[in-house]
Amino acid sequence: MHVCEIYKADVGNGTGMRVSLFVSGCTIHCKGCFNEKTWDFNHGELWTPELEDSLIKELSRSYYKGLSILGGEPFEPQNQPEICQLILRVKKELPDKNIWMFTGNKYDVNLIPGGSRYLSDYTDKILDNIDVLVDGPFVQDLYNIKLNFRGSENQRIIDMRETRKKGEVVLHPLNEYTPLAEIRKNIGK
Repeated sequence: MHVCEIYKADVGNGTGMRVSLFVSGCTIHCKGCFNEKTWDFNHGELWTPELEDSLIKELSRSYYKGLSILGGEPFEPQNQPEICQLILRVKKELPDKNIWMFTGNKYDVNLIPGGSRYLSDYTDKILDNIDVLVDGPFVQDLYNIKLNFRGSENQRIIDMRETRKKGEVVLHPLNEYTPLAEIRKNIGK
């Protein structure tokens, strides 16, 4: 796996102060993608144990609420082994941090058994250990700047804990429009 960028002190890709990992590689190629350079699987830096250790050290700082994983596409088959390892490590070593993931895939189509991005050794472990999944491809014609943490109206913010418990998609309260002032007021919560 290659990494395009790691953002420190990020507040745009989930609630609270976050470390955001942008992985490289995406075959979805959404028209109007904000991060086309990440489509190339070899773009950026090779993911190494040292880079993972550095990310964990940064994330361990008390002011971070959690980790966000974006792309490219984290659920590309080439990326899932390292993503799974990272998520399991964060949950073990930093259990108070939440994990958000962003995908151009649909949870209940592509990430279930039989789905195009489902890998039996990794996908369920990833989904069972993240807190929020923002799913769906970016659709330029449905672009809406007022949406929380996503770009187009077809994308969903899914509460993964409740979804996995109930066996059906449960939308996160942030899926509804929340004024930016309200989000800022609750950043530390």
